[in-house]
Amino acid sequence: MAVFVALGAFLMTLAGGWTAQRVTDRRHLVLGLAGGLMLGVVGLDLLPEALHAAGDEVFGVPAALLLFVAGFLLAHLVERLLAARQAAHGGGEHSHRVPEVGLTAAAAMVGHSAMDGVAIGAAFQVGGGMGTAVALAVVAHDFADGFNTYTITSLYGNARRRALVMLWADAAAPVLGAASTTFVTIPENLLGGYLGLFGGALLYLAAAEILPEAHHEHPARSTLLCTVAGVGFIWLVVGLAG
Repeated sequence: MAVFVALGAFLMTLAGGWTAQRVTDRRHLVLGLAGGLMLGVVGLDLLPEALHAAGDEVFGVPAALLLFVAGFLLAHLVERLLAARQAAHGGGEHSHRVPEVGLTAAAAMVGHSAMDGVAIGAAFQVGGGMGTAVALAVVAHDFADGFNTYTITSLYGNARRRALVMLWADAAAPVLGAASTTFVTIPENLLGGYLGLFGGALLYLAAAEILPEAHHEHPARSTLLCTVAGVGFIWLVVGLAG
């Protein structure tokens, strides 16, 4: 049942990526929406779940928050190191976008989607009602995951073929994650720590890369409205799933 439900996440992820491809003539709106979706996923979905799952404190601060900050700093460090390496080889003359950063970010999205599948499988092990609730939440926000995976990969200068490969990998990840729960169970505190770390990295990409790029050439009110709409959509999904 968990694998069957995860197929819904597979289709929703592809639908999100397809939508991102079809609106390339409104790139600033796509980026504004993607930034809002990422901000909503981090603040309204990932971080609360991370705080709940990894409740231990380290020197007075929740471990999930420490890993959240670490994820933000790690994403910044990785981008700076890759940009410096590209500049050293003469690749930074025309663009500050580093394709490897986009691929790394998309790979993190794939890892997150795999964990979504694990969450579906674990919830069905608890009970049918719990499994259904978690599955609805995952399937709903996987549209945003597919949208963001394609957008992030393309934003950093990767060819369309690479973006499609990452999109298909992101779509397949929940199915594989759900199937893996028949063999292994991930401790809740480790899962919470991962969500905190990933949330910090995702917030960095949204705040430092996606949103500034969205407003760089088109500082329009419509771009801002798309960002707010993205956050509102995730709020609706979280509310309905709860």
